Amino acid sequence: MDEVLQSLTKYNNWGSKPALPTPEPLGYRRSLYLDKVEKYLNNPLAKVLMGQRRTGKSYILRQIIQDLQKKVSPQNTFYLNKEFLEFDAIKSYQDLNTLVASYKKRYQPQGKIYYFFDEIQEVVGWEKIVNALTQNFTEPCEVFITGSNSKMLSTELSTYLSGRFVQFEVFPFVFNEYCNFTKLPKTKESYLKFLQTGGLPELFKLQDREVQVNYVSSLTDTILLNDIVKKFSVRDPALLGSLFKFVSDNIGNLSSPNTIVGFLKSAKVNTNYETVSNYLTYLSQALLIHEVDRFDIKGKALLTGAKKYYLNDLSFKNYLFSSFDVGLSKHLENAIYIYYRQQGYKVYVGTVGNLEVDFILEKSSDKKYVQVCYNLTDDKVISREFTPLESIKDNYEKIVVGLDDTSYGNKNGIKHLLAWEL
Repeated sequence: MDEVLQSLTKYNNWGSKPALPTPEPLGYRRSLYLDKVEKYLNNPLAKVLMGQRRTGKSYILRQIIQDLQKKVSPQNTFYLNKEFLEFDAIKSYQDLNTLVASYKKRYQPQGKIYYFFDEIQEVVGWEKIVNALTQNFTEPCEVFITGSNSKMLSTELSTYLSGRFVQFEVFPFVFNEYCNFTKLPKTKESYLKFLQTGGLPELFKLQDREVQVNYVSSLTDTILLNDIVKKFSVRDPALLGSLFKFVSDNIGNLSSPNTIVGFLKSAKVNTNYETVSNYLTYLSQALLIHEVDRFDIKGKALLTGAKKYYLNDLSFKNYLFSSFDVGLSKHLENAIYIYYRQQGYKVYVGTVGNLEVDFILEKSSDKKYVQVCYNLTDDKVISREFTPLESIKDNYEKIVVGLDDTSYGNKNGIKHLLAWEL
């Protein structure tokens, strides 16, 4: 354990020379998340950052540490990233508990300790040590953890930390962050570039398309293999990949396991309802895709059957599965979905009789209805997009978001907003 502790010292400021990078290498400050987490500092609740691999969770953790170390001694922050090979020996909560004890014995931190556990799901029984640390009132501490599997985190957290944690979902860059990072103006042209790229932070450092394709391909393989195939003992990895491709090719289209089984069988892929349903769940839990339920606005009830699926990031579609020329409106719809999810909204697909509303947004007492349309090209398109919203007889905000050159303003109380101005 001494060797592991010595390795850990490299990633913390415990030595005589600071080990953590200066602010510039720590990357773009994602203020939306930092501000949310800051509201819970000096609160015993465990802070959980959940998100797909490579969306910047580690950077956010390290930025929190950097801010904290302006106020507390470096010996009072403990950062462990389970993706680093030096810590492969930390396999169980007992191993982690031993490491924490060794750290406290050697460095003897005085006062509150701030623990940061990155990709905590790689430690078997991790929830037990998190529970033990947060419940030990004789040694005040705060615990911050990240993870890349929503089901694993939520299940264990609900079981062992019921009511004693707060969760933040970390998404890839949305358009505003993309522009701030790349120094591009917030214009229609920049938005089109964003749709062609995606929001994975590492992509912006890679200029060559072949390198970008290889990066996204490697990331996809890592998520499918490590976060799904190994964890859920998936018997047919090829089918799993085919399902991910299906979702990428059918962004925002109503789909169900039955329709997908039929499509796959027509392509001579033999499968069944249960397998497809399970694999879709695994893709959702790995945070690669998002499953969106339909909601009957007049009947005020969730609908069973077909749902819509969106990608966590457009880079998977742009670099792996199809050209940008196909389904541009669906790229926009996906980007708007992720934008509102990042803003903290629950999202549903709405139905009003035989009409459809792209998104119902709900957050606390706030509700919005949103249609997404690439261009309001003529009266027929305008009617198609505005009529479902006009059919909703309540006073909540109603919006049509698009990529027109200029906004049409308000029509019958419905706002027309330009995507790059959100």
